[in-house]
Amino acid sequence: MANYYKDISEIKFELEQSPLMPRIVELKERSFEDKDQYDEAPQDYADAMDTYDKVLDVVGDIVANVVAPNAEDVDAEGPHHENGRVRYASKTYENLAAMNQAGLNGMTMPRRYGGLNLPVTVYTAANEIVSAGDAGFENIWSLQDCIETLYCFGSEEQRQKYIPRVCKGETMSMDLTEPDAGSDLQSVMLKATYDEENQCWRLNGSKRFITNGDSDIHLVLARSEAGTRDGRGLSMFIYDKRDGGVDVRRIENKLGIHGSPTCELVYKNAKCELCGDRKLGLIKYVMSLMNGARLGIAAQSVGLSQAAYNEAVAYAKDRRQFGKAIIEFPAVQELISNIKARLDAGRALLYQTARYVDIYKALEDISRDRKLEPEERAELKKYSRLADAFTPLAKGMNSEYANQNGYDCIQVHGGSGFMLEYACQRIYRDARITSIYEGTTQLQVVAAIRYVTNGFYAEVIESLTPESSTFKGELERVLAMTSKFNACTAAVKETGNQDTLDLCARHLYEMAADVIMCLLLMQNAAKSPELFGESLRNYVRLAEAEVEKHNSWIKNTLGE
Repeated sequence: MANYYKDISEIKFELEQSPLMPRIVELKERSFEDKDQYDEAPQDYADAMDTYDKVLDVVGDIVANVVAPNAEDVDAEGPHHENGRVRYASKTYENLAAMNQAGLNGMTMPRRYGGLNLPVTVYTAANEIVSAGDAGFENIWSLQDCIETLYCFGSEEQRQKYIPRVCKGETMSMDLTEPDAGSDLQSVMLKATYDEENQCWRLNGSKRFITNGDSDIHLVLARSEAGTRDGRGLSMFIYDKRDGGVDVRRIENKLGIHGSPTCELVYKNAKCELCGDRKLGLIKYVMSLMNGARLGIAAQSVGLSQAAYNEAVAYAKDRRQFGKAIIEFPAVQELISNIKARLDAGRALLYQTARYVDIYKALEDISRDRKLEPEERAELKKYSRLADAFTPLAKGMNSEYANQNGYDCIQVHGGSGFMLEYACQRIYRDARITSIYEGTTQLQVVAAIRYVTNGFYAEVIESLTPESSTFKGELERVLAMTSKFNACTAAVKETGNQDTLDLCARHLYEMAADVIMCLLLMQNAAKSPELFGESLRNYVRLAEAEVEKHNSWIKNTLGE
């Protein structure tokens, strides 16, 4: 592929065709207040969109010519554990150098700190593009996003100290999980104590499964309140590798994402700084950090789905059996069309989520400098709720689709797909983690189910449903799916039984997501039928079968 951005028209469509983009740009650029201070700042909306296009063009070029060609070597070599430190695979350094030389760090940070001041939506596109080339490398590069939490909750002194370093290419990690605290972060026991003599905090204990764990700057969740055992005793800390005190005990031997070192860390009286207020580490700061990470995994998942589609199509066009290319066989065509349908539907959900995040985060940022007007406060509340409701859908569904698309990509390859010399096996292995880390799909259901039971998803579905469509048949079928979702939701709620709700939650969650993705894809197809018409028809067919499966399961479970 010549350029991983230019050659995928669907990404540019998602950036340019949404009616929310003008508002996003206006808010992010603060009505273009930087234009007289920074030469690179856009003058107006058209200039901003042109800037985004050029940045993503650079990302797409680097991925096509550096990251993707290096992916198999990085996967084969992996990182090395040497004297308590991590040494990346050799070609990971080439990837990092290319991104750093292009200035592709601190992408969402304000220009006053050396950042590019890009919207989350544009950064999401960059994440997708990098993931399509190598999801393992994306894990390292995209952790620059941790700086968002420091920017939002750290002091101005901390911002001045750390953000420019990340904008220049220093790496980050978020140190949350421990051997006895995986999904249950309330159980974190890494100890933080205040050193009165040196007027600083110290960390002691261990962390496990830390992505890019030997990074330059760490955000660390630790127990600052002696005698506590729940989330109220946890605070967030900043650890600077320059200060020493943290060693890598080992690098995990993983199924996939080999280029990304997953580390077990040991803290020995490590000096650190408190980020924000004590006791809010889990309750407030990690929740913000995790929401950003979950959007990032959704983007990584879409990138993996794109990679699976690319490999499946290329192989099917090249491989000949019985005198013709296998792409001509209906069974293979079905596999490929299903990959594409899930890819386009999942991407539509991803970017809708990113746009919601952009608006509420920009308004939150503005509120730090001035009091919001009443209509702005209402806008912030609206988009914050939408972002909170959509993020678990985007992460959960896209990660599951990445797994299925990787599976189907190997199936297109047949026996060759089981051989290590084909990229499809790496894509399949890399995809497997996406439905596990940053909250399993089951935890995404837990995060989302209240929006089923309180009727919010039903309201969203109603707002997205057009009165008419050029895709009349598809619209009628989506309306039928909506009726089944609403009926199942009502039936489960009528039981008044929490265990029944928990049992049915995954099914209701997927029904809601299927309908929402159908409607988002229908919006896209109405604007660009040549890009999305076929995917809409195929996805409605897939979603219809899934919704009926969940409908039957719930009815049988309730004894109806």
